[in-house]
Amino acid sequence: MEDVIVVMASITVLISFAAVWSSLLYRDPSQKRAKILAEQRNSLRSGMIAPRRRRERLDTASFMRQVVERLQLMKSAQAGNISNKLMSAGWRSKDAVVQYLFFKLALPCILGGFVIVMFYGLDASNLDPGMKMIVCAGIIGASAYLPDVIIKNAAGKRQEAIRKSLPDGLDLMVICTEAGLSLDATLTRVAQEMESSAPELADEFSLTGLELGFLPERRVALDNLSQRTDLQIVRSLVNTLVQAERYGTPLSQSLRVMSTESRDERMLKAEEKAARLPAMMTVPMILFILPPLFVVLLGPAIVNTIDALGGM
Repeated sequence: MEDVIVVMASITVLISFAAVWSSLLYRDPSQKRAKILAEQRNSLRSGMIAPRRRRERLDTASFMRQVVERLQLMKSAQAGNISNKLMSAGWRSKDAVVQYLFFKLALPCILGGFVIVMFYGLDASNLDPGMKMIVCAGIIGASAYLPDVIIKNAAGKRQEAIRKSLPDGLDLMVICTEAGLSLDATLTRVAQEMESSAPELADEFSLTGLELGFLPERRVALDNLSQRTDLQIVRSLVNTLVQAERYGTPLSQSLRVMSTESRDERMLKAEEKAARLPAMMTVPMILFILPPLFVVLLGPAIVNTIDALGGM
């Protein structure tokens, strides 16, 4: 048991050191993003230019892919929904779905096996058999939902970043369209300008600009933007752009209206959060502020009373 504790403490120290080290490192995301966009551009170009013939599927040596394909997890009905969730979180690589399905299957087996070995093999706990079974079942269930929780948190953070930076992006789009740029050039230019301040929005605009240039229907590229972000304000923007191209309405005027609406929505959300603060601060004040206040105010009087009674 002591050796197990030492090993687990060492692993915890190494993970903490790696987390601190990675947080202190400076990474420039623009180079990696430019490489990813270049690969996507080449894949889109090859898909549009290459002749339509059956391509032989190349064998891969990836262990994850082999496991997923052997169990036929990619053929399930949830594969499309999983792909949409991963795109909302910003993971659009070809192996993202494979990695998700592999960890979804492997984490309960690995963590469950580790807990079973610790509890039943090494007898590392003094719990009764019923409690051990409950703990094992809880850890296995939590590990099964761990990938979903990670993806949901990543998607929520990405959507929040896009929502906050979208008004500034719409203002830049208004300036570009009034200067005479087309929608493709506008999205590309805005993505270049916002690459350092809003990398999430710049990534989406860059990919949409590429799809507008390569896909046969422009509406499909705009619909892909709405599907990847899964935001109401972006769906409204997509509908505005589609209607502007269909009916020939001025694009700059429509974007200016959308920019005003997005800023008003952001202000309303900020006011809503500010209005919730008094109710949210009530419980922390009762638990953490009032007891020390009572101790400071009533403590000396209680001590003096005890001293006086003791002297009598």
